[in-house]
Amino acid sequence: FIVVYKDSATNDQIQKHISQVEKDGGEIGHRYDAVFKGFSAKMKPECLQSLQGDDAIDYIEPDQVMSIQPTSGTGQ
Repeated sequence: FIVVYKDSATNDQIQKHISQVEKDGGEIGHRYDAVFKGFSAKMKPECLQSLQGDDAIDYIEPDQVMSIQPTSGTGQ
């Protein structure tokens, strides 16, 4: 999953959630703080549910591979 925080979220709030995920047996993939505040993680459904109710979090979405397909045609 990718957990994205509101701009108003503090580093302490984010770190608290990272610690919670790790304590519950989850695994943190990446921490994001350049373009948006957040992190990616593998986590149990129970941990996901507890994060979903936090006001500091903007949204949580599944982490997935994205790709683009070249367009066909003349480009006009």
